[in-house]
Amino acid sequence: MKIKIVNKSNHPLPEYGTLASAGVDLRANLTEPITLKPLERTLVKTGLFIELPIGYEAQVRPRSGLAFKNGVTVLNTPGTIDADYRGEIGVILVNLSNTPFVIENGERIAQLVIAKHEQAEWVLAEGLAETERGAGGFGSTGKK
Repeated sequence: MKIKIVNKSNHPLPEYGTLASAGVDLRANLTEPITLKPLERTLVKTGLFIELPIGYEAQVRPRSGLAFKNGVTVLNTPGTIDADYRGEIGVILVNLSNTPFVIENGERIAQLVIAKHEQAEWVLAEGLAETERGAGGFGSTGKK
């Protein structure tokens, strides 16, 4: 699949790290570092703009290393970029740790996964088919 991309950052185009990688890393495009205090959130721009085909979305997801080592993650995970969006890709980062975290220009802050999707046709009904699970949710199937 080919996707048009405009790169207004001073970083290379995103690329897959391995043959089997699902996502590409997104880098911070900053003129100066951002210090993210504990429990603070900020929008970090990437300098990237994309044109997705209809029927596809781009999902902005956390980087596992950044989350595990520093407690920094994407706040609205996954963030969805719709096929008709033409603005700059931004990443909402939040610092869930108890220490400040400095985001540097060019730092890999999130990953981007391209996914196919469907649009549903909603059919109004008076009820739904019964299942063994029923309305059970939020841990109703147990812990083990």
